[in-house]
Amino acid sequence: MTITVNATKPDDGVLVRRPGPQELRPVRTHRRRRALELGLAVAVPLLLVLLWQLAAAQSWIDARVYPAPSTILADGWDRAGAGELWPDVWATLKRVLGGYAIGTVAGYALGLLMGSLSLVRAALEPLLDALYVVPKLALLPVFLNMFGLGEGPQIALVAATVFFFVWISTMAAVLAVPVGHRDAGQVFGASPWQMFRHVLLPASLPAVLVGARIAAGVAVLVIVASEQIAAADGLGHLIFDSRALFQNDVMFVGIVCVAVLGVVFSEVVRTVGRLLTPWAPRDRGRGRS
Repeated sequence: MTITVNATKPDDGVLVRRPGPQELRPVRTHRRRRALELGLAVAVPLLLVLLWQLAAAQSWIDARVYPAPSTILADGWDRAGAGELWPDVWATLKRVLGGYAIGTVAGYALGLLMGSLSLVRAALEPLLDALYVVPKLALLPVFLNMFGLGEGPQIALVAATVFFFVWISTMAAVLAVPVGHRDAGQVFGASPWQMFRHVLLPASLPAVLVGARIAAGVAVLVIVASEQIAAADGLGHLIFDSRALFQNDVMFVGIVCVAVLGVVFSEVVRTVGRLLTPWAPRDRGRGRS
């Protein structure tokens, strides 16, 4: 869009709005913008990988410490083909999914309760705020005492981490629902369930799902650190055990698997959020200039 000024006299300025390509050819402009965004999303990581490969090939970096991407890919392919990689991937995945499900349900339920009832919020918020600032890995010894060795402490740690992210986003989203929405529900005689179903839930759910997507990435981060300390399998154990044995190529295979797992998990949560909230603005997709 361009704006020009046409004037025959100093006081006769007229603003003329001329449509730009986005207005004249919206479909073509949108496709070109999406192609540009996709190209950048692919080109930047690919360029970094190629630079890494070149640095290893030219001995700019020590390939024993930082193996070339081709070496990492070949080793990962061999381990996957031999069935050595999938048990660790599955161990990490089931811990993440189990803890994420528990933490999301608990955080969402308590966030709704505290966002809706001021007395509950006054009673519990100071305590939860104090627990929130405690590094979650510091709770691992507590969970080990509670559940012993095995899957329990790992799942509990992920659940505790996810709980706080979902709780905070849910409570904040409920409190942020405009008063006018609530007043409209009361004017139409909505019951408490109808107020929740038709006012609070649709108004707060987009923000809640953003918090859930952030929690998905943090859950993967926490479980990797936890598996280093108190697990005999999983991607976290694979990464740190390989580093101790100076198997740096295997270590990077584990890191790549963690990155892929985190991205896929976050995208699954994002897709579910889009399906559940078709009325919400999309946080990615249509390009804007």
